Amino acid sequence: MDWGLRMSEDALVETKDLGKRFGDFVALHPLDVVVYAGEFFGVFGPNGAGKSTFIKLLTGQLSPSLGSATVLGTNVAHNPQKVKANMGIVPESESPPSYLTSAEYLDFVCRIRGIPDIESKVDYWLDWFGIEEKRESLCKDLSKGQRQKVMLAGAFIHEPRLLFLDEPFVNLDPIYQRKCRELLMEHIEQGGTIFLCSHILEVAERMCTRVAVIDQGRVLAAGRLDDLREDSGEDLEDIFIRLVGASVDEIEARDGSEEEE
Repeated sequence: MDWGLRMSEDALVETKDLGKRFGDFVALHPLDVVVYAGEFFGVFGPNGAGKSTFIKLLTGQLSPSLGSATVLGTNVAHNPQKVKANMGIVPESESPPSYLTSAEYLDFVCRIRGIPDIESKVDYWLDWFGIEEKRESLCKDLSKGQRQKVMLAGAFIHEPRLLFLDEPFVNLDPIYQRKCRELLMEHIEQGGTIFLCSHILEVAERMCTRVAVIDQGRVLAAGRLDDLREDSGEDLEDIFIRLVGASVDEIEARDGSEEEE
């Protein structure tokens, strides 16, 4: 499936027949995608749909079974470290190192990325996320929400051109979910680009330029929301139910009950 709108020199992410297998299990069926500078591109679907596999392939955390991914002009499989050095990443369910304090972790991120004026950068983002009083606390002693804030701060601290975010709002309270949404929109307005994976469909309708709906490793539909609607009254959840035959919540509840059995 080709998600690209046009071929252009401003493509920051491009895949060709990108796919991933784990033994006989196909986690992600081959796909083509182009994401352009200034886009807010969202991939949406239930947990286990293949979203995290996709984003890990694009950020060099997994190697593809077939096809290729080019990010910021670099083949990810050939030079993953170069790609990672020029993007911001918030992986799903990943925490900062437990043996570092929140301030030490952000200081470390600044140093490996060669960011000047480290102290002021660290102070700014700790304050922005409301965790200044936790600067000397070990990350293992932080709440899940506080650890997520530290990870988000680490992704933003070097002002990357391209952000990859996998379920970035998980464990955040409503106030900081809203603040982060505003921060992401500011990033887009200032010329940045975002690749977001989430199971929260409302996020797409509020924020995304284009979306893709994914389930069981397959892209079911992709494009602008207006292009995906069969009538003007459809929202993204309606589109998802029409394509999959169930809502995200129903699929996740079903899968959860199957695991318990």
